[in-house]
Amino acid sequence: MPNSIPLPELRAGVIGTGFIGPVHIEALKRVGVQVTAICGSTKSATATAARWGIPEVYGDYDYEAMCRSPNIDVVHITSPNKVHVEQSLAALKAGKHVVCEKPLGMNTKETARLVKAAAKSDRVFAVNYMCRFFPGVLQMRQLVQSGKLGRIIHVQGHFFQDWLLQETDFNWRLLASEGGSLRAVGDIGTHWIDAVSFILGARADSLLATLETFHKTRLRPRGPVQTFAKVDPKTMKRYSVDTEDFASILLKFGKAKHKYVDGVHANASVSQVAAGWKCSLYIGIYGTEGSVRWDLQQPNEIIVGRRDEPNQILQRGTAGFSDDIAGFTDYPGGHPEGFPDSHKMHCRAVYEHIASGKKTPVLFATAEDGHHEVRLCEAVLKSGNSNRWVKL
Repeated sequence: MPNSIPLPELRAGVIGTGFIGPVHIEALKRVGVQVTAICGSTKSATATAARWGIPEVYGDYDYEAMCRSPNIDVVHITSPNKVHVEQSLAALKAGKHVVCEKPLGMNTKETARLVKAAAKSDRVFAVNYMCRFFPGVLQMRQLVQSGKLGRIIHVQGHFFQDWLLQETDFNWRLLASEGGSLRAVGDIGTHWIDAVSFILGARADSLLATLETFHKTRLRPRGPVQTFAKVDPKTMKRYSVDTEDFASILLKFGKAKHKYVDGVHANASVSQVAAGWKCSLYIGIYGTEGSVRWDLQQPNEIIVGRRDEPNQILQRGTAGFSDDIAGFTDYPGGHPEGFPDSHKMHCRAVYEHIASGKKTPVLFATAEDGHHEVRLCEAVLKSGNSNRWVKL
C-alpha cells in the first residue's frame, strides 16, 4: 500500500443517485471517508441510502438542506449538468469543499461565476476528470515532462463508445436542455482533451471541429431512465435530436512550462455510436525520441515505442513505472486496477489535499480547469457551425 496522509474524520454528502453517484460513494468508502448524506428524488435517495448505509437522506432533490448539514465536510455533485453550478455555489456558500462532476456547467458565463466563487473561498474545489489518476496516464505525463520522449511532435487518439448506437438508446445526456449543446464531446471528449492537457502540461489554444448527428431522430421513454438501462421500444415516443453523435477535432496546444511541448498538434475522434467499443479512451503521444500509447480498456499497461530499439510494454506496478507513480496504485503488478480505482485515486488526492491544509500537489482538475473545458466546448461548437479554426 502507498504511504498516504492520514485522513481526519472527513465526511461527504453526495448529490445524485444515477450511474455516477454510487461510483463516488464506493470510491469514498474505499479511501476511508464517511458518506453521511445522500440527496436525490425521495424514492431513489432512500433506496441508495439503504444500500450503502448512509444515515441522512435528503429527498425531493433538497440539496440546499443537505449543504446546511453540520455532518458534511465535502459535497460531491453527480447530478445532471444543468444544475452543477447552482449546486456548487450553494455548497461553497455553506462552507463545504466540493467535488463536481464534469462538465462544470452549461456555459462559460455561469462557470466564470463559479471560478470566482471558488477563488474567494478557502475551500478545495475539484472537477472529476479522474482519467488523470490512471497510473498509465501519470506515467505518460512523467515520460513527456522529463524529456524521455524528446520534443513532442504530435498527439493522436479517440474516445469511442457504443451505448447510444441504436435509435432506441436514451439518456438525459441526449437532450441539449439537460446536458448542454455538445453531448459526445462534452460528455467523453473532454475527458480525452483534459487527459492530454494533463500529460503535456499545456492547454489547447485553437481548434477545428466537425460535428455529426447520425440519428436525426430517436425514440425516448415516456418516463425517466437510468444510464445504460434498456427500455421497451413499444413504450417510447419519437423526438428530434439536438446533440451530436460523433466529432472529429484538430487541436493546437500552447507552450508548457517545460521545454518539450510548444505548439503541439493533436487530432481526436469522439463517438458514442462506435459499435464494439464500450469505453475506449486511446492516447498516443509521439516525440522525437519515442512514443507512448495507452487505452482505458487496457488500463494497466502502456506501450513505449522507439525507432531503433525494441518496443516495450510496461505494466503498472512493475519495473518501468516511476517511483512517484507508486502512490497511485494499491496492488502489485498483474493485479488489475481500472475505472473504479481511478475514482478512488482521485478522491484520495482531493481528500489528502484537504487533510494536509492544501500542502499536497494539485494534480486534480480545478474550477479553472473545468471552466477551460467548457470554454473549449463552446469553441468546438463554434468551429463545427462555421467550419473554421477557432482560438480559445
